[in-house]
Amino acid sequence: MAKLQMSLKARALKYLSTREHSRLELGRKLSRYAQEGDDVEALLDWLEASKFLSQTRFSESLVHRRASRFGNTRILSELQTHGIAGEALSDIKATLSQDEASRATEVWRKRFKQPPVDAAERVKQMRFLQQRGFSHSAIQTAIRRAEADEDPS
Repeated sequence: MAKLQMSLKARALKYLSTREHSRLELGRKLSRYAQEGDDVEALLDWLEASKFLSQTRFSESLVHRRASRFGNTRILSELQTHGIAGEALSDIKATLSQDEASRATEVWRKRFKQPPVDAAERVKQMRFLQQRGFSHSAIQTAIRRAEADEDPS
């Protein structure tokens, strides 16, 4: 039996019902299924006008999902790959930088539990946080907080 072909609009709404998508990401997904005569850009414009597709909601969703595990550099880089730029990116960067050190401390606590005992262990812990996208100052603050919490004096 032949499989019914889903329209681009139905496919777009199906994608958007599962999670927020950026315009760029949704455009890529839909272009795979576009047939002759289908206008993906017009559909994306309609979705934005109808408030089904929102770059702001997508950005907030991505930040919310990633903030507890990753640093500003990694989150901002991912947003850029999804086509978020300009003033929206600047606003998100300002918001994220307010609590980056505390997020780095929480990520460190989940992974290591105790402060470094020597220089090699310190470098290992710092590299872990750096790979997660945290800034140097946030990493330094997280390590200092960990050492201060363990210091019995």
